[in-house]
Amino acid sequence: MNASLEDLLRRYTSYPTAVEFHEGVGAETYRSHLERAARSREPLSLYVHLPFCEERCLFCGCNVVVTKRRDVAARYLDMLVREIDALAAFVGRRPVAQMHWGGGTPTYLDPDPIRRLHGAIAERFAFTPGAERGIEVDPRVTTRAHLETLRDLGFDRLSAGVQDFAADVQEAIGRFQTLRQTTDLVAEARSLGFASINLDLVYGLPRQTAEAFAASLDLVLELRPDRLAVYSYAHVPWMKGHQRKIPPASLPSPATKLALFTTAVAALTEGGYDAIGMDHFALPGDELARAARNGTLGRNFMGYTVHAAPDMVACGLSGIGDVAGAYVQNHPKLHAYEAAVARDDLAVERGYLLSDDDRLRREVIASLMCRFRLDLDDIGRRFGIDARARFAPDLERLQPMEEDGLVRRDEGTLHVTEEGRLFVRNVCMCFDAHLDKPAPARPRWSRTV
Repeated sequence: MNASLEDLLRRYTSYPTAVEFHEGVGAETYRSHLERAARSREPLSLYVHLPFCEERCLFCGCNVVVTKRRDVAARYLDMLVREIDALAAFVGRRPVAQMHWGGGTPTYLDPDPIRRLHGAIAERFAFTPGAERGIEVDPRVTTRAHLETLRDLGFDRLSAGVQDFAADVQEAIGRFQTLRQTTDLVAEARSLGFASINLDLVYGLPRQTAEAFAASLDLVLELRPDRLAVYSYAHVPWMKGHQRKIPPASLPSPATKLALFTTAVAALTEGGYDAIGMDHFALPGDELARAARNGTLGRNFMGYTVHAAPDMVACGLSGIGDVAGAYVQNHPKLHAYEAAVARDDLAVERGYLLSDDDRLRREVIASLMCRFRLDLDDIGRRFGIDARARFAPDLERLQPMEEDGLVRRDEGTLHVTEEGRLFVRNVCMCFDAHLDKPAPARPRWSRTV
């Protein structure tokens, strides 16, 4: 795997990242960790993957199944309920504090199948009071009936993709979505009482310019979503073959890509949003912004969260779970996933077992990603180590960033400066034991933005 791809994949929604997963962790290992997790009564997070889309967007890096055949989705739903049943046999007594449905396009399903799936979950799991229930929706296919159904079922958070409103960018990525479709979705969701609406933007797409992206940001600011995520486009055609249809010459240069992101940061912060972590923004009254201010922000495979739970159980194609010290990922191919569930087996293809050092470094990286600071003395007390000595080589690798004003050391605390927050992933990479870590070279920093 080349270095630039490793950089792109190291978003640190987990540590170690999915780059380290291997097929030595399978169904038998997962079963033993589920048995261990069953002894706890702490709340869970639950992720459900619904991979279906009618059309493929050229920029997409998600695990999707493109089909117009609803019978394929109906069969998948049957298998998904069987998998949920198997998982609930281990951990069904633990309450759910956070549930997220991702995709693909979850609203590819009609309202009745959505009710059926939610009913299967609700029969097997109890939700904590105030549990967060979120779902990803596509404004192009999500109807008022979808939104009414989701509210009736208790969903309170929506996340919708926008990417960019510029017509030439939409043409280049094969995703045509009008401003009116997005505006109508936001207005209807608000009228139904959804607590939080998130919009996703993507920078680094073909044909993007800072000037045109600024115009899209102005339109987004008029919609005033509660949260925004601004993600970097990862061009990996050797992994996602459909991206070969995007000519490399149409992609912004590294300097332009950095300008796109800094344009977004400036527009959103000047527009009244708080910057959360490395790529999220929230209105000051949103609970994500409050958690960032009071130091309780968490991070898991779903991104930044205020409902962090010690274990996350994932269901469906390619779903990634975090259970009792093991990361596990389901089969990414539909036929392999369905075959595993049909034989009443857990659908895990690969995973990773965390070592004591992994757990320690996971805390270090989470602190940097969520709070932009690392209190070495606090880490030392919590883990019973001399953290200053343990991380001396890692801190030494940060010296070029310190010289450039991106990080600052104050006694036993490392601070990521305002300017350095753009490069917090590079800071985290210095503590990543799974990387070959030469001293960071300045020209590489923009590559992770």
